[in-house]
Amino acid sequence: MKGIIFNLLSESVIQEFGENTWDDLLDAAGLDGAYTSLGSYDDAEIFKLVGVASEKLMLPPDEVLRWFGRTAMPLLQKRYPGFFATHDNTRSFALTLNDIIHPEVRKLYPGAITPVFDFDNSNPEELVMGYRSARKLCALAEGFLAGAATHYGESLDFHQPCCMNRGDEKCVFNLKFAKLMK
Repeated sequence: MKGIIFNLLSESVIQEFGENTWDDLLDAAGLDGAYTSLGSYDDAEIFKLVGVASEKLMLPPDEVLRWFGRTAMPLLQKRYPGFFATHDNTRSFALTLNDIIHPEVRKLYPGAITPVFDFDNSNPEELVMGYRSARKLCALAEGFLAGAATHYGESLDFHQPCCMNRGDEKCVFNLKFAKLMK
């Protein structure tokens, strides 16, 4: 896994809980925490950090991943505003993941292994999104989508009828977005 993910996790934890909490998580996971954005690190390290956070917060690991995705999205928007600027809604943004965003991620972070998505965009009321990744971090993807919805001033109705973590060949997200009233 690329170091940028660890950098985002560190920033999210420090922003919400303080630097001591990040240090405590690293200590409890037995990790040194020296992550460079371009570096590559064993996937097991992110799972250790999520597991430790899950224990300390008394939350299921998937909830920790969802929180991370939601809180990391504004940090990504600040780093890469161009990914967001050409869209006025979450649906439009999500539909660019395979063709624009992830190819750019692989250019910026050589060796990055990104998830692969497929889309059924035929219903204007619902976007059906397939997710495939050997890491099976669908809860993180859900958090990123929720964070994107917040960025675009929308609510997200998320339903996941299929999940790789339950033995399905891919995860399927049924997504409905609605503009929030100001």
